[in-house]
Order: sequence, then C-alpha cells, then structure tokens
Amino acid sequence: MPDALDAPVDATPYDALLLLSFGGPEGPDDVVPFLENVTAGRGIPRERLKEVGRHYFLFGGVSPINAQNRELLDALREDFAKHGLDLPVYWGNRNWAPYLTDTLRAVARDGHRRVLTLATSAYASYSGCRQYRENLADALAALADEGLPVPRVDKLRHYFNHPGFVLPMVDTVLAALAELPADVRDGAHIAFTTHSIPTSAADTSGPVEGHGDGGAYVAEHLDVAAVIAEAVREATGVDHPWKLVYQSRSGAPHIPWLEPDICDHLEAEHAAGTPAVVMAPIGFVSDHMEVKYDLDTEAAAKAAELGLPVARAGTVGADPRFAAAVRELVAERAAAERGEPVARCALGALGPSHDVCPVGCCPARTPRPAAAGRD
Repeated sequence: MPDALDAPVDATPYDALLLLSFGGPEGPDDVVPFLENVTAGRGIPRERLKEVGRHYFLFGGVSPINAQNRELLDALREDFAKHGLDLPVYWGNRNWAPYLTDTLRAVARDGHRRVLTLATSAYASYSGCRQYRENLADALAALADEGLPVPRVDKLRHYFNHPGFVLPMVDTVLAALAELPADVRDGAHIAFTTHSIPTSAADTSGPVEGHGDGGAYVAEHLDVAAVIAEAVREATGVDHPWKLVYQSRSGAPHIPWLEPDICDHLEAEHAAGTPAVVMAPIGFVSDHMEVKYDLDTEAAAKAAELGLPVARAGTVGADPRFAAAVRELVAERAAAERGEPVARCALGALGPSHDVCPVGCCPARTPRPAAAGRD
C-alpha cells in the first residue's frame, strides 16, 4: 500500500516497465553459447571463445549479473507497491535467458501496449544505448512477423546524474576509503572506472552537437566523478585527487580505445608515490563480471604485485534509492507524455538528458533499425 501522505504514482499512458540488461551465463555449459550470442557475426572460433571465457570459469561459469537483476526486480516491485505505482515489471536480456524477444512476446500476450524500458546502462554510447534500441527493434519485428500485437516501446532517459544513482556511489566510495589503512587513507587517490570503448564510438556518443573529444560518454562520466569527489571532500574534509580511467577493453589491438587502463593507472600512481587507491566503478550499475574479474581479480592482483593498498567501492545494485529513482523517472516520463509540466532531477553541470534519442545520436558503424528514438 502507498504511504498515507503519498498520492499513487500515475504511470499513464504506460502499462508495463521492461528491465533490459546484457545477460550472462548461469553455469559452465552456458559460457560458450553465451559468448557466441555476444559475438554473433564476428566469426570467432569456439576454441577462442573458451579462452575468452576463462574468467567466467573462475566463478563456476556463473555471471553475477542475472542474480543482481533479480534483486533489482524485487527492489523495484517493492518500491512501486509501496508508492501505489501499479506497473508490472518484466525482465529481458540481450544475450541470455530470459531473452528480450521472449519477454516482449509475453508482454504483448498479457495485453500491454505502452512499455517503458529501463536499460542497465546509465550513460550515452552506442553499446550502452543505441545497441539496446536496435535489439528492441529486432524483437518488435519478430513479434510483427508472428502476427502478435506490437507494443509501443519507449526508453527512460539516461540516469547517470540522477541523485538516486549518484548518492549511493558517494556512500560506497566513503566506505571504500574507510577500508584503507588509516595511515594512507587521506592520501588515497580515487580512480573512477568505466568500460573502455573505441575512441571513435566515444567521439560520436550522444547528440550530434556534442560529438568529438570523447562525446557525451566521457563528458557524462567526468561530470558524475566530479560530483562524487566533491561530496567525498565535504564528508571527509579531504580533497582526494581523482581521475577517470578505463577497464574491460576488448577487440583488435590496433583500434584505439579509451585509456588509461586501470592496471596501467595503478602502476603510474604507484610510481608517482601515491600511497593508496580507491577503485570506484561508476560506469556500472551492478557488481557483474567486469567488476568482479577486471577489478576484484586482475586489478587487485596488479595492486598486490606493486604493494599498493587498494579498496574497491561498490556499485548501485538494488539500493532502495536507485529503485526510488526509477519510480521517479517513470513518473517524470509519464507526465511528459501526458503533456504535463515536469521537474527533472539531475546533479552536476550537464543537466537532465533527453527523453527521446535524437537523430544521429550514438550512431552505429552500419545503420540498423532502432526503436525508442527519432532514428
């Protein structure tokens, strides 16, 4: 039941929310088929995929991401029920069960016709936004081919600077600092990490007018990092130096990707005499494989080799403040669709993102149909 003083949240015209995520294997036998889905069309041999999947096998062939999405689903449903938001929540993945097409098929058969999508990627980029929109278009086309009703699908705006996303990360950075030995804590450097992407994709991320020099992808991360660093300074009285760094690079080595890599950065900080580092994965919604392996395993091993004290901040995950932020974003977008005035929450200098991706936003190398945008 909603709180007595709260009016129920009106989601009209939307009648369902779709949690759209990447997906991950849930056992050793799933690893190679999952990677085949991820790399479809690239002609990568199975033996190479077994090698690529070695980090999954270190964790029993199980990616944490599906369990974390289940926790987020529970948090969303609990928050929605508490605030009178009558909106069923579905879950579909791009690369593993529950598959997006199967989920949208269930959405259509359940009679829903206006669907809002929450992607588990907070920032603008091809792989973090438009590729999800392409997957939505593919799934909707499949429903049409089957003669099923095709719902209209929209996408929530980028939430990288929503207080419900940012403030939990402030707390996790503070908690990570507290884990460091007291004699190195005040001198600790904060390495804000996110997924590296090709520089060409970074430069064309976001609306056309923002293309170039890292585009919206880099600008959004820098803005969030600055907000968190300032909040940490206010909480501790210490002005910790910080830098945006990258992780989880893949692809051909001759193609330029965003740098520096977190392990190279740890080496550079150690050489410069930095006494400790907090790794803060602000580019990720949950502690999935890129966090558990690339930071907790590889980067932690590099730090141990250097004798450099490190601590890793947590991600937002199923924090109740993030669930509340999703509810607020749903109410905001629904009100905008109804033509009502909307107050949009955002921290930092960039302001709230667009509701609908404009023409030329985060373009693909090869144009493909995409849903939930203007092109």
